[in-house]
Amino acid sequence: MKEIDLLHLTTDTDVEVLVNQIVFEEPLISEKKKPQLRRLIYKLIEKLEQKEANDFYLFKILRAHILPLTNCAFNKSGDKFITGSYDRTCKVWNTITGDELLTLEGHRNVVYAIAFNNPFGDKIITGSFDKTCKLWNSDNGDLYHTYRGHATEIVCLSFNPMGTTIATGSMDNTARLWDVETGECVHTLLGHTAEIVSLNFDTHGSRIITGSFDHTIKIWDTRNGRVAHTLSGHHGEISSTQFNYSSDLCISGSIDRTCKIWDVASGQCVHTLRGHNDEILDVSFNSTGSKLVTASADGTSRVFNTMTGACQSILIGHEGEISKVAFNPPGTRILTASSDKSARIWDVDTGDCLQILEGHTDEIFSCAFNYHGDTIITGSKDNTCRIWKN
Repeated sequence: MKEIDLLHLTTDTDVEVLVNQIVFEEPLISEKKKPQLRRLIYKLIEKLEQKEANDFYLFKILRAHILPLTNCAFNKSGDKFITGSYDRTCKVWNTITGDELLTLEGHRNVVYAIAFNNPFGDKIITGSFDKTCKLWNSDNGDLYHTYRGHATEIVCLSFNPMGTTIATGSMDNTARLWDVETGECVHTLLGHTAEIVSLNFDTHGSRIITGSFDHTIKIWDTRNGRVAHTLSGHHGEISSTQFNYSSDLCISGSIDRTCKIWDVASGQCVHTLRGHNDEILDVSFNSTGSKLVTASADGTSRVFNTMTGACQSILIGHEGEISKVAFNPPGTRILTASSDKSARIWDVDTGDCLQILEGHTDEIFSCAFNYHGDTIITGSKDNTCRIWKN
């Protein structure tokens, strides 16, 4: 399967120029396919033109678990999502109806980190304080494997983009790579001297980034489990990490109140982004990697230009720390979750608050857009999950 990257498509794109460029560059696409290609591109532009209704409405309140939630996550299409909890289970939900589809039981302690194998969505992984990671069938709840080997709690995990490898990060200072099919540990990533609290694969699955309480970030080669670079320069624990889409840059947020942009090939720091006056708790790129957003304990988020490192807007309005932040898929809106019991939707360019999602009775620590950007889930310490639609 060959992917053609149209991330820079806009409503002003000259379609004929783009069609000719693709046909010229892609030997598999012949002149005869031009009309079909043209139709596809116009369809994509039509989607971009659809005016976004500002307002999301509360669609469903799910009394999700008997004990507090830890995390929530969508599958790619957004028709299902999962919640993890202190009650030792992970639940699978139907987003459309709000019905509980499955309860994944078997862990002996808190289910802390959860993920679908997007874009496929047929498998779920759960990482627990019981030191294990479990792989489940998302349709019927069957348990495929229990991955054992970590010495302490698993606090972060991810599938690689192909869905063939799982990475887990633990309080035992190590990350591990596991084979989805066999259940075997392929590599143990050794080198951090404190807990690993963040990890992500790059777009190709050939590298993984880990962020640690030892103040460093490491980039690893997933083929041999070796460190490619150790990114040093932060003066506090790392809270969050991410690769951009093209995987040539990565970002790290730290308790030292800064976010750093790193060149993946050289391991050099390109920009240090300052301005927050308290810990940075989350960082995120937009889908093209042209912008990034930081979330801080100072109650604000900041939007930065990735290339220049310039702060483009400051999102001011929350009355408590912001623990989670995300762009919507088109990159026009930002969603923030706060300890002030609200989530907010912001305009990326102006920094204006467009809507406050109110109703939770305790802090919100998890929020996400679905792939289409028309549904939001928020997870709160009040033990409920809310589905919002526009």
